[in-house]
Amino acid sequence: MTSPTLTSTADPEAPLTPTASGPRPQLRKWLWLIEVAVLLGLYMLYSQLRTLVEGPEVAAFTNARTVADIERSLGLAFESPLQRFFLGHYNFISFWNIYYGTIHFVMPVVALVWLYRKAPARYVRWRNTLLILLGIGVVAFWAYPLAPPRLMPTTYGFIDTAIGYTNFGKPATTKSEAGNFYAAMPSLHMGWSTWCTCALWPMMKRWWWKPLLVAYPACTLFAIVITGNHWWLDAVGGWIALSASYGLATLGAVLYARFRAAKRASAVAAANA
Repeated sequence: MTSPTLTSTADPEAPLTPTASGPRPQLRKWLWLIEVAVLLGLYMLYSQLRTLVEGPEVAAFTNARTVADIERSLGLAFESPLQRFFLGHYNFISFWNIYYGTIHFVMPVVALVWLYRKAPARYVRWRNTLLILLGIGVVAFWAYPLAPPRLMPTTYGFIDTAIGYTNFGKPATTKSEAGNFYAAMPSLHMGWSTWCTCALWPMMKRWWWKPLLVAYPACTLFAIVITGNHWWLDAVGGWIALSASYGLATLGAVLYARFRAAKRASAVAAANA
């Protein structure tokens, strides 16, 4: 598997072609291993930071009451009635518990591998978008700790479906097990699932793939609500964070392309002087 280097085009998603200044062919052959190692390291760093920035409990529940009040004022506080409607269906709730704890991690990996192999230039843009999204998430979790619906007092009408239903792994009962109880806003489940859809959308040549791509974040939205892990406004936060991440990744790509073009032009001018 090879990973060509960027040309100096102003279009950051133009096709990638090897250049004389790029890595030697022997090195390019193994760049994917370096890519995997770096991404794993950055994800581990994100996980550690996500745990370290857990906000105070008082602020988390105060913010949760504010979010609940906003949803009620909009007439869209539908999470609790929706959850209660399905609570009697054990296998149904168990399925969404497992979905919540597994697909979220599997699909971004599948998308990254697909992009790396089929569209290297697009891979760079969307990989950077994903990394920026993780960074925005950490900052948001620190700045706005938010208790999820499942941890709210019983008067709010939610239950924690991780307890009493089949779940992926042991339910977290302590902060050390959960990592960060209050990392709810933005919902990175929604950010990551929508990222997959946007990243892969133009690569889907058969029409029936695109409805499946749309169904993925739609199912994720249902999962985060039905399991009581997020308010629906957390999903909106996830979409905003993803939009900001893509904008920053695009800006960085354009600036880098212009920098390389200017550097090459300067080198040519110096050689012709």
